Amino acid sequence: MARKFVVLLSAGLDSTVNFYAAKNEGDVAMALTFDYGQRAAKKEIEHAAEISRRGGVPHRVLALPWFRDFTKTSLVDTSMAIPTGKAKSVSIDDMNVSAESAKAVWVPNRNGIFLNIAAAFAEGLGADAVVPGFNLEEAATFPDNSEDYLLAASESFRFSTSNQVKVHCFTSHMMKSEIVALGRRLGVPFDLIWTCYFGGDAPCGECESCLRFKRAKDQGGET
Repeated sequence: MARKFVVLLSAGLDSTVNFYAAKNEGDVAMALTFDYGQRAAKKEIEHAAEISRRGGVPHRVLALPWFRDFTKTSLVDTSMAIPTGKAKSVSIDDMNVSAESAKAVWVPNRNGIFLNIAAAFAEGLGADAVVPGFNLEEAATFPDNSEDYLLAASESFRFSTSNQVKVHCFTSHMMKSEIVALGRRLGVPFDLIWTCYFGGDAPCGECESCLRFKRAKDQGGET
């Protein structure tokens, strides 16, 4: 029997490749995009909507404005500077610098909240699993990207969902370059991916997310 998924889709590299991997393996009942006041929300929503439309999957945007009540992350608070390579506050090959830059973009329990909401939708829609976009590369500085966290979340949903929804990520064991390579094999439209922490007309090319995406494309082959 084909599996049924609810995908957390931000339109970034990881979530978009997971969206296509889920479609390849089973049925995607819904794609969820969260607007928690992040600077890139408008762009993420636009790109995720188009990815979902092309994939023939229902797309839902969920507004979570109350994130502002408990986070001072630079992704939400525009009075804070997002670390960039130009400002020399990002160095994706330096773990010490990456650990510091991660603090500036950390959002308290963001993935925990997202996964719990997605699990409720999954139960209601009769889906077997929720699919986030995680990767091994960023798990080094973001523990809620790790496979240990996925297992722990699945274990908690064994108690909180009647159909024991699982958390399944197709890329949690992969580096970004490997995710690019998988995306190429799956026919992912890389022109629709929005990785940037900013919400400008074009990606900034200097934030950590942009720099990791560029390196992944260079290492994983042209897209």
